[in-house]
Amino acid sequence: MAEIFALVEHRQGVIRDITYELLACGRKLAEKQNTKLTAVLLGYNTEQLVEKLKTQAHRLLVIDNEIYKEFNSETYQITLAEIIKKQNPVLTLIGHTAFGMDICPALASQMNIPFTTDCLDVEIADNKFKVIRQMFDGKLDARVLLRENPSYMITLRSGCFPAEEISLSAEIEKIEAPITAEPDYRKFIEYIEAAVGEVDITKADIVVSVGRGIREQSNLPVIEDFVGAIGGVLACSRPVVDAGWLPKDRQVGSSGKTVKPKLYIALGISGAFQHIVGMKSADTIIAVNKDPNAPIFSEADYGIVDDLFKVIPALKNKIVELKQAKG
Repeated sequence: MAEIFALVEHRQGVIRDITYELLACGRKLAEKQNTKLTAVLLGYNTEQLVEKLKTQAHRLLVIDNEIYKEFNSETYQITLAEIIKKQNPVLTLIGHTAFGMDICPALASQMNIPFTTDCLDVEIADNKFKVIRQMFDGKLDARVLLRENPSYMITLRSGCFPAEEISLSAEIEKIEAPITAEPDYRKFIEYIEAAVGEVDITKADIVVSVGRGIREQSNLPVIEDFVGAIGGVLACSRPVVDAGWLPKDRQVGSSGKTVKPKLYIALGISGAFQHIVGMKSADTIIAVNKDPNAPIFSEADYGIVDDLFKVIPALKNKIVELKQAKG
């Protein structure tokens, strides 16, 4: 079987987490199909990126040119079309991000390659490709069979393949850029960073997140006392932001932020997949919900089925008691 490609996503000299997840998925598939994984890197002054990636794949295909200093989906599309045409990978993996969605549909359509987006997993059997993706607002996992073709393309949802420690030794192949300038009709202008709130929930070791189960904004002080007692930060699901109870920069989920704390405590959150995707990579997940059938419990390491306003004060008092005992 032909090689599997994984497109490296990076921004301002930093490799995005989704890249390592794509590479983990690609390695799994390559091993099962007895083939190789190639990481495809487009960038400028890529030496440091190459050092970080060379243990992650069997081959590293590098185009180092100032044209690729900043991301432009048009330059990527033109370049990747040339590479895929010449190298004929059986599968090209791209992250399901704004970066990936700007490239994948247009590139696959241009090349008449079967593709699908927002996949949770990929299965290859008898040279037939199936992807697993959610339907009906996350209530159903569907196995989708792609039409038979020599090559396929998918975007993979973040958090589906945890990054792994690996020590491969990639064969590094540098090739020339097939274009010499950005297209006139689409050029990179500048990065505009989103305003940072008073708390960056993505950097916290302990995140306590609240959902519609807190019932009303006046109940937030109870949660904030608990958050202070355990030394965490307060976050939330989308309904809390939509209600105006907490600012947007506290939202966890596909339309908010992705967090990977050591401890994630979900209070009154049912667990829609849009929220799950933003927190499923936490080391330990604790959920408190009155509904024993809440989807959040399928992701939680520990679950408490009870009224959170009974559980949280008792838990806070116990934590304070333990801290005082330790002096």
